[in-house]
Amino acid sequence: MKKEKSNDFKRIPKHIGIIPDGNRRWALKKKLQKHDGYHHGIKPGFLLYEQLIQYGVKEVTFYGFTKDNTKRPTLQTDAYVKACIAAVELLENRNANLLVIGNTKSNFFPDALRKYANKRVMFGKGLININFLINYDWNWDLSAAQNNDVFSKDFIKNIASKDIPKMDLIIRWGGHTRLSGFLPVQSVYSDFYVLKKCWPDFDKTDLLEALNWYQNCDVTLGG
Repeated sequence: MKKEKSNDFKRIPKHIGIIPDGNRRWALKKKLQKHDGYHHGIKPGFLLYEQLIQYGVKEVTFYGFTKDNTKRPTLQTDAYVKACIAAVELLENRNANLLVIGNTKSNFFPDALRKYANKRVMFGKGLININFLINYDWNWDLSAAQNNDVFSKDFIKNIASKDIPKMDLIIRWGGHTRLSGFLPVQSVYSDFYVLKKCWPDFDKTDLLEALNWYQNCDVTLGG
């Protein structure tokens, strides 16, 4: 595949959602322990970060870990929490506006990330908005607006993830064709692209493949 420049694409999504799945399956294929896969998912995130800036994407939301993920064995939960903390610490030396969204009242929310929770923090030149879902739960997200009518504009304005805009495109690695509770309000009209390869096997052709596919999506928003 030839190397596209940003002006080779007629349409660039403003906001892309990323579901980086398949870390444990990747580890097993490499004859490693399941928990080893999470650490290998950090580098792909920064390769993608650089690409998104190159193509002019304004915002990206990464699915870190969910409330349901905390049911996994302790060795695995410790590993993905450490990977999330390491990713944010590396991002501090880059150019991004970070927003961490998740249930901070839970013991599973890492103390090291509390200073970034539910507020946007600028690193460097702030070239791209990066949202990181940590200990996220869709029910927790929506219940923050439980005193508002679900059909009212006030409902959306009061959910926990209210500061994250709608997503134009969601890309999922690992082959599964499901959202797994990923921002149900913001994903309502998102186009959804699935890659069979596991997240640690990411390379730069993945984004190009998704963007090429996105060029032919019929965006009607129900109209």
